Amino acid sequence: MYTVIVELDVHPHALGEFVAGIHENAQASLRDESGCIRFDVHQDAATPTRFYFYEIYTSKESFEVAHRQAAHYARWRTVVDRCVVPGSQHNTYAEPLFPQDIPERIETPSHA
Repeated sequence: MYTVIVELDVHPHALGEFVAGIHENAQASLRDESGCIRFDVHQDAATPTRFYFYEIYTSKESFEVAHRQAAHYARWRTVVDRCVVPGSQHNTYAEPLFPQDIPERIETPSHA
């Protein structure tokens, strides 16, 4: 499994467009990508122009190839270009320490 944690800031005048765009991107990722098993979007309580994404994929390749080549991701990138403050996006990449505890995890068949 592969986790992506994103933090970014949005131009205040672009909040509506940004929220609609990330909602569509998150839903499409979960619906259309078999490798995307979680995509949470959070808005900072103290700074409403700051957002955090918490995404889990079945593999690094599911994120770097399948996700980034999806048609909805291309549409999302145009929203980013218009709405996100340049230089504010920070991505953190990780692996779940206890993947067996993730409720949405993909079950793999046992070979007994």
